[in-house]
Amino acid sequence: MMFGPLQPLVSDSKLTDIAVTCEGRVWVDRGEGMREYHPAIPFRSPQVVRQYASQLCSQLGRRLDEACPIADASSSEGIRVHAVIAPLVPEGAAISIRFPSRFVPRLSGLGAEGLFPTSWFSVLCGLVRKRATILITGGTGSGKTTLMKALLDQCDPNERIVSVEEVRELGDLKRGDYVSLVAREANVEGAGAVGLPELVKATLRMRPDRIVLGECRGEEIADLLRAFNSGHHGGMVTLHADNVARVPSRLVALGLLAGLDRQALMMLAANAFDVVLHLERIEGKRHIVQIGRLVVAHDEFVGVPIATWNGREGAVPGPMWGQFVRQWT
Repeated sequence: MMFGPLQPLVSDSKLTDIAVTCEGRVWVDRGEGMREYHPAIPFRSPQVVRQYASQLCSQLGRRLDEACPIADASSSEGIRVHAVIAPLVPEGAAISIRFPSRFVPRLSGLGAEGLFPTSWFSVLCGLVRKRATILITGGTGSGKTTLMKALLDQCDPNERIVSVEEVRELGDLKRGDYVSLVAREANVEGAGAVGLPELVKATLRMRPDRIVLGECRGEEIADLLRAFNSGHHGGMVTLHADNVARVPSRLVALGLLAGLDRQALMMLAANAFDVVLHLERIEGKRHIVQIGRLVVAHDEFVGVPIATWNGREGAVPGPMWGQFVRQWT
């Protein structure tokens, strides 16, 4: 892709995000939070910002105009562009660009950077090696996709991985037997759309060793949980959630979109996921702050943290931690 006035930023290996506001101010995140950046060639008016947004989306095969005022697109490398134009924003366009790591992240490297305490490294490796089904949760920009890529890098190179994403963010995992499926929007006639539920169903016919869902956000939850309850172990999924305790309510809400009542969702989800890894961004740094389990107790579906970390002091184990470590290391 060509980024015009922002091209000098693209070579920075630490770059994770660029945001352009409606009036043309530019903000950049190099891993320590957003900082204002002054390009050599500034965006001199909202109209210039709008034209720039349209050109970016056009490179990725997406329309951005009065008929389609919101665009969400990605490149094959996983660069993601989201843009909204006026009148949905006050003027011009609001642009967000997210860049994946230039290299497949290594779990050991993320640990050295402070994503998790060193005592958790062997547990995370064991979860992958023993084919635990992993749910990764957190807010936007908390590092969910980065952690998922690092965990996938730990998989046996002979395993066949099939991923499903609404917008391609995982990029190239540098694996031989890897299939990346991405949803397709309807064309201008309103036909030809292929959604996440259809793609999740398709994975089951592709002889996967691991099924990966880039982000669970709707009715695809039903097909995914059925797959994880029918012998497909070792899968990985990301989900937006505030903490481990809030994960069950998020899953129940998604289940309602798929026509699953609370009881059915509860039984499927409790048996589907072996662990929840919850991430947060604290003072610009990303950390795994909770490792948890989803359990059904007294007809209640709850998320239980079994170990916590505040990103500074030592990790705090809960009562279930010893048994969990013995099971997965």
